[in-house]
Amino acid sequence: MHGSALVGTDGSIDWCCIPRFDSAALFSRLLDANKGGFFKLAPTNIGSTNRRYLPNTNILETTFVTSTGTGVLVDFMPVHRHASLPREALEVTDLQRVVRILLCTQGRLEFEMDCYPRFDYGTIIPHASLSSPTTGMAHGGADAISVYCSSPLSVVNDGFRSRGVIFEREKLYATISNQLSFSHLSEPLTSAELDKELADTATFWESWSAQCTFQGEHREAVLRSALTLKALTYAPSGGLVAAPTTSLPEAIGGGRNWDYRYTWIRDATFALYALSIIGYTGEARAFKDWLEWSTSGRARDLQVMYGLGGERRLTEIEIPELDGYKQSRPVRIGNGAYSQFQLDIYGEIMDSAHIFRKFGGAVDAEYWEYLRRVVNFVMAHWKEPDDGIWETRGGRQHFVFSKVMCWVAMDRAIKAATELGLPGDIDVWRKVREEIKTEVMDRGYSEERQAFVQCYGNNNLDAANLMLPLVGFIPATDPKMRSTIKSIQAELTSPKGFVYRYTNFDDGLGGTEGAFTICTFWLADNLILLGELDEARKLYDTAMGCANDLGLLSEEFDSATKEMLGNFPQALSHLAMINTAVQLQKASGGAPSGPDRA
Repeated sequence: MHGSALVGTDGSIDWCCIPRFDSAALFSRLLDANKGGFFKLAPTNIGSTNRRYLPNTNILETTFVTSTGTGVLVDFMPVHRHASLPREALEVTDLQRVVRILLCTQGRLEFEMDCYPRFDYGTIIPHASLSSPTTGMAHGGADAISVYCSSPLSVVNDGFRSRGVIFEREKLYATISNQLSFSHLSEPLTSAELDKELADTATFWESWSAQCTFQGEHREAVLRSALTLKALTYAPSGGLVAAPTTSLPEAIGGGRNWDYRYTWIRDATFALYALSIIGYTGEARAFKDWLEWSTSGRARDLQVMYGLGGERRLTEIEIPELDGYKQSRPVRIGNGAYSQFQLDIYGEIMDSAHIFRKFGGAVDAEYWEYLRRVVNFVMAHWKEPDDGIWETRGGRQHFVFSKVMCWVAMDRAIKAATELGLPGDIDVWRKVREEIKTEVMDRGYSEERQAFVQCYGNNNLDAANLMLPLVGFIPATDPKMRSTIKSIQAELTSPKGFVYRYTNFDDGLGGTEGAFTICTFWLADNLILLGELDEARKLYDTAMGCANDLGLLSEEFDSATKEMLGNFPQALSHLAMINTAVQLQKASGGAPSGPDRA
């Protein structure tokens, strides 16, 4: 809820960013096996492992079986009980902690604890020192962490190491906390205090999970996605990070490696709907609030994405010192897409207000004036080319999906004004809405391809157009949309059922990419609207089949190698999964979970 740590099946944390998701990584072995740094706690001589989240929580439990005994490693980042209150009640703190507890459940365990921080994405080797037999500090420049282990520590190779044995029912505790480099080392918590933090954190997550109203066939997967999204939310601001990682490649060895540790406007819109339909209206409201204050100002200054605290300048740079994940270079931090012109975000802002209102939210006069400025901008600029939802870098085009989202902006403004009696140029808005639709139907649909195409003037297909019926632009059953769905199903789908964004289009990025998880769920949504429930269920199962052992989804998937691609775990994939599960339940006669999006 502030930062992130990714734990491998071997008990090693190979990626960790604290105190914020977008902080410089202090463990980044994920991106360079030699330079990145790691924090491992595990038994030696492991025979087998199994892991799970404790039910209804984000507390990770890894079970190890060795030749001498068995043990359970519990990993968590503490969440205090008051965090279950609305966002404004959260404590904003720069101190974040990772807690690791290894319990011997049978026999005896020889353990190894290795903590090798390498600050600033592996480019700074810190000075490590001990202040007591069980506590230490590593600092380099402005970065520092305190390290605690209930077994005696030693300093080895600019890091910390501990070795020992624990017996049945004995526990080993280890923690790291970020510090200011020039601050005094804080006192470590006692074992009793750490046990209480574990209990309090479990109580928080269990209480939060109990608010989920979805009771359908896929409840467990829906709840896991919801828990993942909550964990990806930066609590102080309510912003949803797209993913907690950077530069996990879209193709192994390729250069499509991007930093996703920021908040995209369209993600907030998807989150508003997906979380509202399963009962998390408080989180949806927080996303709406983030959207409103982070984008405040002139509509023409609106950005595609922002930092978690509303930061606007997200300059993209490369880190040449790192080898990249499986030699996939370059490693990037920052994201140059922040300065792109993407017309669809204006529709997404209006759609988010529409969704917020449909689930009981109020649109006050000040918020409405802001929305009217967004509408005015759309009216003035909808005829311009843009960079598109996929953030291409090959030059601006008249993307069909972008035009459709301009239609959405006008449509949602008309609905708000007419239904709430709000002031606005409704007749003018209706005229522009009709003008946009006429142009899209005329220039965005190819009679030759019998499909809506990616952009005016070419015949390429684009999976983004699967959103057209989902936002209410055209029914899925309309012959033109039906043929589009079938064309995408035939031409953009792998033999195993995974959907690609597009093919045969020069996006200026070079290289290849995997199938997109969100696009696979979008196709399932369209099949539901066509009444093809068996095929939709099959596609849903296909998409869920690319989740890892914990139910977490990446951005993309290679169906040939069965390897996850892109940043992980990815918020949009989980948001789309929730929506598809809910729509399947509704189509099968289950209790509705709220109004439709459009």
